[in-house]
Amino acid sequence: MQKINRNVVLALLSLTSLVFLLFQLCYYKFYLSQKNGAAFSKGRGSQSGQDSTRWHVVRKFLGLISSHNIPVYLIDPLILGLVDKDIEQIRSSPDAPSPECKYFCAPRDFTTFALLDKTWKHDVGLFRTAEKMGFQWLKIINKDPRLDGMDDLSGMEIPLHYIFKLASHAIHLVVFYERSGDFLWHGPLRLKQHMDRKFVPFRKLHFGRYPGAYEKPELLLVSIDDLKVQIPKNPSSFLEEMSYSRFLECRYREARAFFQLYPDDASLEAVEFRKKAKSLLHLAALTLNNLGVKFWLSSGTCLGWYRQCNVIPHSKDVDLGIFIRDYKADIIPAFQKAGLPLKHKFGKVEDSLELSFQGEDDVKLDIFFFYEEDDYIWNGGTQAKSGKKFKYLFPKFTLCWTEFVELKVHVPCETLQYVEANYGPEWKVPVKTWDWKSSPFNVQDNGVWPIDEWDNVIQIY
Repeated sequence: MQKINRNVVLALLSLTSLVFLLFQLCYYKFYLSQKNGAAFSKGRGSQSGQDSTRWHVVRKFLGLISSHNIPVYLIDPLILGLVDKDIEQIRSSPDAPSPECKYFCAPRDFTTFALLDKTWKHDVGLFRTAEKMGFQWLKIINKDPRLDGMDDLSGMEIPLHYIFKLASHAIHLVVFYERSGDFLWHGPLRLKQHMDRKFVPFRKLHFGRYPGAYEKPELLLVSIDDLKVQIPKNPSSFLEEMSYSRFLECRYREARAFFQLYPDDASLEAVEFRKKAKSLLHLAALTLNNLGVKFWLSSGTCLGWYRQCNVIPHSKDVDLGIFIRDYKADIIPAFQKAGLPLKHKFGKVEDSLELSFQGEDDVKLDIFFFYEEDDYIWNGGTQAKSGKKFKYLFPKFTLCWTEFVELKVHVPCETLQYVEANYGPEWKVPVKTWDWKSSPFNVQDNGVWPIDEWDNVIQIY
């Protein structure tokens, strides 16, 4: 038998090992990588394969919704933050090609888009197409809060969120609804018991922890990373709005229970007062919003919203709160120009400022200015005939949006603590006789104005 050449054997073994290694690489690329969610090749400039996956998923999603004529717009805070830095360049060159994937390849688990409910009928055909394209999807529905005030319709459910997942990336589609206060609202994302809580990392979502309220945005069609997409025309304003968007729904169930114990006043006088109070609140909101002054429902107006979802008919006024840091000298002339003459001005900017404007007939608008200390917030009061000063203490609070008498308006997020501070533990019981100097639960004496300051701090018109 011929002797086997050792070099030949080594060469064959090396060749066999190389073939096996190439097989493993091909197996990983064409099977395991798809199975583990990295099916898209590197294809956007110098970005990694994972970065490219995000871009490809967004591209496929935009193709999906375009094929069904569904208008969506980008609200992803991470991407909008990047876009905002280059917004002038993007606006001036809306069709310019992108040399690299700068925005949609940014590291994140989701890309978030918004959909206006009235622009789409939620056709099931979209989901069939999505499945054919490889997407998995999840729909989150819940009760329509706009109907909670109607007993026979309060159980109706509406779509609030959609999640589309492909490969290792997901698209979060937030559904916005128009509210009667002429603003947009989105609901919370609450999974029902049967839903897969591991479908995506829900805790990382930017929208859905709580309901949100937004102004209707003006949109701009631009090209980002060679993808045509609509964005808010002013991304920085939208991002600022997002930071303070939390929305509190009126407590309709508790309001119905309240009226069962204390039937609502349906007299002509009560109806007329509520009509005038609503008109006055809308005018006040318009005036302050035009000045850029943030305000909230305070005192009896806040109590009416929280307790009975309406104006308290025996209150005879509208009460608003403003932080003294937001005070502007233009407030008084702006209200006078709007047809609301100044009725009285108590205190001064540095201490216990309070303004009152005369509305229609005997309905007045009271604006209380709030001062922040280390541990609490307070507003002041002044007795005109004696110069006595009073102080009303509140625990610190933040502001949330709500809808009240067809108006988007702020209330303290910690409403119960705010109301209890002012009206005590018996706030649920109506009180028609109220003395502002002694009835409030949080009132305390605060000295007396010096007589030589009275002309400045006690002004009655």
